[in-house]
Amino acid sequence: MADYIGAVDQGTTSTRFMIFDHDGEEVARHQLEHEQVMPKAGWVEHDPVEIWERARSVIQKAMGKAGLHAEDLAAIGITNQRETTVVWNRSTGRPYYNAIVWQDTRTDKIASKLERDGHGDLIRHRAGLPPATYFAGGKIQWILENVDGVREAAEKGEALFGTTDSWLIWNLTGGTDGGVHVTDVTNASRTMLMDLETCEWDDELLALFDVPRAMLPEIRSSSEPEGYGTTRADGPLGGEVPITGILGDQQAATVGQVCFEPGEAKNTYGTGNFMLLNTGTELIRSEHGLLTTICYRFGDEPPVYALEGSIAVTGSAVQWLRDQLGIISGASQSESLARQVEDNGGVYFVPAFSGLFAPHWRSDARGAIVGLSRYNTNAHLARATLEAICYQSCDVVAAMEQDSGVKLEVLKVDGGVTANELCMQIQADTLGVDVSRPVCAETTCLGAAYAAGLAVGFWSGTDELRKKWNEGKRWSPQWDDQQRAEGHAMWTKAVQRTLDWVDVE
Repeated sequence: MADYIGAVDQGTTSTRFMIFDHDGEEVARHQLEHEQVMPKAGWVEHDPVEIWERARSVIQKAMGKAGLHAEDLAAIGITNQRETTVVWNRSTGRPYYNAIVWQDTRTDKIASKLERDGHGDLIRHRAGLPPATYFAGGKIQWILENVDGVREAAEKGEALFGTTDSWLIWNLTGGTDGGVHVTDVTNASRTMLMDLETCEWDDELLALFDVPRAMLPEIRSSSEPEGYGTTRADGPLGGEVPITGILGDQQAATVGQVCFEPGEAKNTYGTGNFMLLNTGTELIRSEHGLLTTICYRFGDEPPVYALEGSIAVTGSAVQWLRDQLGIISGASQSESLARQVEDNGGVYFVPAFSGLFAPHWRSDARGAIVGLSRYNTNAHLARATLEAICYQSCDVVAAMEQDSGVKLEVLKVDGGVTANELCMQIQADTLGVDVSRPVCAETTCLGAAYAAGLAVGFWSGTDELRKKWNEGKRWSPQWDDQQRAEGHAMWTKAVQRTLDWVDVE
């Protein structure tokens, strides 16, 4: 068998390709950012053609760095930004419109109308999701209703929908010349169109969004021994390699963190924060503002479910300090600036730029900085930004404990923000539990590689993967209970100030 596994991670701000060996160690990587297109307030788009070009480039560059060829890879896996919606023409391969990103809020009227018309409970029960701008179903409907010619093409099967995993696989396997149109259960579970129990597209849900079934990809497991398709010899790998793993990015990080047992949880700190709690084969319907979702499905095994708390803006709030306010020159500077003060100086920042996701689900909310006085400096705002990342996660943990009855004992963390050690210490302080970061922080790519490798026997099973997980650093709480309670009470007060800002019909 070949000695390596590759993984494409198509994320919100960049695309990268990583290569791993049998020990799960990184061999090579290459990463490129893509443009964030914001044509109106609340609208966020990506150019799908640019994403495909970036994917081609990072694959070629990483393989070149490692001096490897297609025959050196046993398989590749794909992980991706979930919910981000691409609709393209089967015959030409051209997108009809830019990809509508998961952060985009233009579908707020679609979501609120579904709730107002009494369909919210059906969507929650069948799909595990509340009607919200976050998910793909409303984005597909918007494109069908607002882009000329798409509905007619969709009904004929000429217009194809996919999240970015589907878009990349279709192109990698031939595009207009026989490209495979598939997705996996984790991505399909983020559309509001899939029945969580059957793991199939649901006719009643499709009717609510008026989405033609002909445009949808085939739903497959997250790890496929038979594979979804094979890369083309004239593609970026320069040869035929089976694609055998697909996982939405947060589910991929859960697999990369080897959270294979019910009750195990991880939190990924990236553009947003995403906490997943493995609930096993039991489908737990949240009563406290969380999402019920597919955690993963390996081969013919039953699906494993999860409760998820999705937070829209965390790491991107740090980017906002850099790009919009200009008070830091790079993300790493947020830590050094925040360390200039001992506390937040009474300042609380709720970065509800896209409304509030879990556990509030308030599309009418917008960002607010409260508690300012002449005493405060940019260092206090930097500190408040890091605290906002952590307090939002505290709200999700509280909801998870209420839904599951499981008390969190340690939080496994990953993602770019975990390099900010002050932020991780604040997370331990605000939660009151230890925070643990693995040696390999690239758990999203690693999870996609694991899914692909399990499918072809590159790794023997989840027990072998569990043995490869090693802790890199641990943070323990330093705040006392009173300090923790007072801080959270002020945060809750600040959240209330963000509500009812935008009128949603």
